[in-house]
Amino acid sequence: MSTPSRPRHLRIGVDVGGTNTDGVLLDPSLAASPSKGIISWHKSPTTANPSTSINRAITALLASSSSPSFTAVPPTSIASVTIGTTAFVNAVVERDARRLSRVAVIRLCGPFSKHAPPCVDWPDDMRALVLGYFALVKGGLEVDGSLIGAIDEDEIRGKCAEIRALNQQTLENGDGKGSRAITSVVVNGVFSPIDTVRYKQEERAAEIIREEMDGSVDVVCSKEVANLGFLERENAAILNASILSYARRTIRGFEEGVRRMGLTCPVFVTQNDGTILSAEMAARLPIRTFSSGPTNSMRGAAFLVQDGGRKGEEGEGEAMMVVDIGGTTTDVGLLLANGFPRQQAAYSELAGVRMNFSCPDIKSIGLGGGSIVRKGDSDHAMTVGPDSVGYRLTKDSIIFGGKILTATDCTVLADPSLKIGNPELVKGALTDEELATFKTIIRQKLENAIDVMKTSPEDLPVILVGGGAIIAPTNLKGASKVLKPEWSAVANAIGAATAGVSAVVDTVRSTETKTAKQLLEEISKEAIQKAITAGATPESAKVVEMEELPLAYIANKTRFIVRAAGDFDFSRTDLAPDTTDPTSEQDIEQSEPDSSSSTTTTTPSPSPSPPPTPHSPPRHLNLLPYRLLPHLVHLRDRPPLDLHRLLYPRHRRRRLPYGAMILLRQLLRAGAVVRVVDPLDVPDDAAVGCGCGAGSPTVSIEKLQGDEMMQAQTELYKLLPESIRATHMIALEIGGGNGLQGMSLAASSNMDIPCVDGDWMGRAYPTKWQTTPVVFDERSPIWSPIAIADGNGNVVVMPKAVSDLAVERIMRVALSEMGSQVGCADPPVKGDEMKRWVVGNTISQAWRIGRAVARARGENRVDEVAEMIVEENENIAAVRIADSDLEGGEDGELERQEDVLAIVPDLISVIDAQNGEAVGTPEYRYGLLVVVLGIAASDKWTGTARGIELGGPKAFGFEHLEYQPLGTFVKPRSVVEEFNVEE
Repeated sequence: MSTPSRPRHLRIGVDVGGTNTDGVLLDPSLAASPSKGIISWHKSPTTANPSTSINRAITALLASSSSPSFTAVPPTSIASVTIGTTAFVNAVVERDARRLSRVAVIRLCGPFSKHAPPCVDWPDDMRALVLGYFALVKGGLEVDGSLIGAIDEDEIRGKCAEIRALNQQTLENGDGKGSRAITSVVVNGVFSPIDTVRYKQEERAAEIIREEMDGSVDVVCSKEVANLGFLERENAAILNASILSYARRTIRGFEEGVRRMGLTCPVFVTQNDGTILSAEMAARLPIRTFSSGPTNSMRGAAFLVQDGGRKGEEGEGEAMMVVDIGGTTTDVGLLLANGFPRQQAAYSELAGVRMNFSCPDIKSIGLGGGSIVRKGDSDHAMTVGPDSVGYRLTKDSIIFGGKILTATDCTVLADPSLKIGNPELVKGALTDEELATFKTIIRQKLENAIDVMKTSPEDLPVILVGGGAIIAPTNLKGASKVLKPEWSAVANAIGAATAGVSAVVDTVRSTETKTAKQLLEEISKEAIQKAITAGATPESAKVVEMEELPLAYIANKTRFIVRAAGDFDFSRTDLAPDTTDPTSEQDIEQSEPDSSSSTTTTTPSPSPSPPPTPHSPPRHLNLLPYRLLPHLVHLRDRPPLDLHRLLYPRHRRRRLPYGAMILLRQLLRAGAVVRVVDPLDVPDDAAVGCGCGAGSPTVSIEKLQGDEMMQAQTELYKLLPESIRATHMIALEIGGGNGLQGMSLAASSNMDIPCVDGDWMGRAYPTKWQTTPVVFDERSPIWSPIAIADGNGNVVVMPKAVSDLAVERIMRVALSEMGSQVGCADPPVKGDEMKRWVVGNTISQAWRIGRAVARARGENRVDEVAEMIVEENENIAAVRIADSDLEGGEDGELERQEDVLAIVPDLISVIDAQNGEAVGTPEYRYGLLVVVLGIAASDKWTGTARGIELGGPKAFGFEHLEYQPLGTFVKPRSVVEEFNVEE
């Protein structure tokens, strides 16, 4: 039978993996048929040149067919070629100087972010390899869209001149080709993702740079790459810029290969959310392809078990779990009812670089067909993995004549009909009891991974794909059904072939004149139009996901995130392959760098250079002998170690303290000394000052701290008599970023005074009147006079107030008009007052918690992290949430026994049971295994009725609840006292 005459109705999907390249040719109009429309498929080892692998796969697909309806496929019938590739992410992971270019960064930030320069949190070798220059210039927006400052075009032109001079110097001193010259410039503006209508500062700066550099560099606007989160967006933009030249060459190579085979259809590349990018867009934003591999597998698996990958058995969309079992690892991801993989919350990390671009939420466990099985003995239980024979399965496993017992061996022993290897060789390898134990281990590992990834307790369909899927049982707890579809071995290529088009709008809008519902309607229309512009058919484009996030401490401001998606419009001709010359002079120079180039080479810069980082912590630390010596904590020798321990449970996931940690670390790296003293060692006549940051967490992740903290202190002391100057500093609260502000202000490069080991809360509270000095009420108001500064030249000083509540309310009004983020300076109190009011030794306690988490990881005892934290801190109790906390109800459903175990002012902290890290409320979801820590409140709160009134349940609207102590408060052990010894 001849090939159908319909033009351009077939799709080719190719996924280039590190080991194999998979390809599939399918007819989407036959997706509901038993064949799923799959005409042919191909799998072969990946070659060094991904273009060669792609060409071989496409040639094989066009020449063969698994369907009797097709004998040969004419090129004119191909509507699209969609490619998934790991080439770009591998360039970053491998730190390949041949594929990564040097980048300059120009920040539009005004007076902000100078304490956290570009790449400040990168591994040293990555920063040296990629960052060639940076400059901080005027510009940036506030959260409400008003200006921090207008851009200075002459200033930007001057920075371009410096980049040209630097490149010229590199050319003269280098190999003559300028292979390590700067070839890309990133422009990053404060709150640039919301700068879409009026100012468009990043776009204007990019125009100037292109004019000044005569097109010799690529220019990347950060807002095109990622959304809110200044450092994370900048990091993503820098990585994207560093691989632009390589991506352009690679994608042009893809297109050239396709054209040489007589195909004139558009070429697409799959991105992280399961949709496609045009080749042109992928060459501009290659970072969006970094995590497309797992996504392709998930989308392909769904296609194989659903009607075209869109409908469940009842015709409605349904969520499903995809379990991709390979030779070494198993990747588990959730495909939502909208047909797209669930994305990670907060941020992602690649090659030690923290970013916030969209990535699928995948859990990987050390389980695969090659997992090594150890039988165990009387003292040790049987284990399966996490180590594996990997690609040596066909040589090392017993069924293939090897000597290592693997999961595949045990599976064949249980079911010889699988016809894998020689089943006779594995007979007797396990007893019946041992085989049953093996099956139980496999089942439990998969069930636990599935449960962690679920978003509700309801059972979901589970799809098994990958070459190692044979080891999985056909029934799993938490699965409504377990499916092992045909063609699952090339699910990733199927996912590429069937990918659609998506677009996201992430913006902050005012709800003062329009309701949230009205704004969502407007933004949804924007997202749909954006998807259509990207290539979706108008009739299929629809909103598939929306999120509404009111901004904390900011009136009438809400962040909206809306995603729209649809099928690709194959009638579009504006996305056809580019027929221009696939190479350029710049690309040729970059493609063949001098062999003597080093990944650690740095080039002198006439602008502020990246800070020296000789003290980054080694990857493997022996933490047990490490001591903090805080009577004089001189951290120049090891600053990252100490701060890493202090913030270990909190800074990695939660955004709020991250900027404060970076600021303090930079001060220490620049040579500052921080002295931490025991509260009891402070003289009675001392003056103990306090400073804090106030504002919205959303603003703090975008408008990084400048000098507002010290500006507020300076303005405050202009009001006070000369005789009153702070001799010591103390933190307002130990929680969040303010837990570090006392040390930052006290550092020798700022106020050069000791910091008290304690704070005014012993935890975090939302207001200044919820502090222990207010509880004691020995003088009121305690928090006036007060000064706040926004870091941009605006200062508010309040010399007098009638109450601390009035201070809070009035300052909050001013705060909203000052960019929703300020530095605050409080008047000093006397040393003897501090001793009565302070919650003491909280810096010591934070450090001990961090050390316990670090020890748990270093000793591979993360499952005991709660116990280790409790061991370090006598006033902390731990509660694990497990199935044993559930009981059966009358209807047979599980019910949770409810009781109040802890309530304010006791502190409740939730940590991830898998790694010991703190879990912020945005990350709460069903299936997350957690340990809940209860920390008994200081007797400064619980010792009086006033303390319970200000900090207890009724202060938060829980009128029906009475405070019941979690336990007896035990004052944290002082690190100063314990380790204050001479060395």
